[in-house]
Order: sequence, then structure tokens, then C-alpha cells
Amino acid sequence: MKFWDASAAVSLLFLEAPSWKTLELFRQDPEVVLWWGTSVECVSALARVEREGQVAEAAVERGWKIFQTLRVGALEIQPGEDIRLAAERLLSKHPLRAADSLQLAAALAWRESQLVGVPFVALDRRLRAAATLEGFWVLPYEDEVHDSVLLEDGMVSELRDGSELPS
Repeated sequence: MKFWDASAAVSLLFLEAPSWKTLELFRQDPEVVLWWGTSVECVSALARVEREGQVAEAAVERGWKIFQTLRVGALEIQPGEDIRLAAERLLSKHPLRAADSLQLAAALAWRESQLVGVPFVALDRRLRAAATLEGFWVLPYEDEVHDSVLLEDGMVSELRDGSELPS
């Protein structure tokens, strides 16, 4: 079982370049832990590319199916006071965006209930660094993460710097 942040989950939806590794990680262990807000981020990414026509219609339909599969099978960490307080603490400790601090706080809360170390799957550079400093085993490995990925229609998406898809 692995904690997946939104950047890694979104990469699965569009089968972008880093997806070869995230897809492999998912196939090896389809038991996924997600932060409650990850589904909102996935829907945002899917709706944006659908609205803007950034990828082929078939790719968007496939993305929605993958999202449903991912969401239905996931253990979802719910929001609460403990998550909010942890996210605030993380913001003072690491150079994270607010949404990323919530992702990491959710992962920390889940990790407390586990007997062994837990993997943290992420593509965002800042979040990967913070998760490493918080003691997570971060996947995919750094040399397996690419700065940009090619979408089906040739557009470039910068995933590692926190954006999910091209604007």
C-alpha cells in the first residue's frame, strides 16, 4: 500500500511520460492511499483538458475511467483538525504550496497507523523533497522522474513543479 499524491495520480489519468513508472508502481501494488482532496485535483485536471480540448476525446474518456477505478479502490484520508494543524506546521518547515502541505499531512497521519515504512508516490519536486525530509520512501526514484512529459497531441506538461497540466 502506497500513498499517492495528486501529481502522481494525474500522471496515471493521461498516461504521460512519467506514467510508465507510476503505472508500473500501480500495477505492482494497486492498493492506493489518497488525500481526500486528490479526487478534486484529478477532476480539475480532467475537466480542464476536456474543456480546452488539449488531448483527444478518447484519452479524456480513458482518463475518467482510470480516475473512477483509482478512486473506488482507494483508502481516502479524510480532512480534520489534525490534518489542518499538521499542514500548517509543514508550511513553516518546508517550501510547499497549501495543497501540497495537506497531501503530506494526510500521508503523515496515515503513516502513524502503519507498522512499517510507507512509500510516498509523487512527481512534484517540492513535495518529493519535503516527503523525503519527513522520512518517507519517495517513489518513483529521482532518475525516473522527468521534468516534462509529452501529451498525446504533443503539448508539454510540467508536472514536477506542481502544475498538473499545461495551461
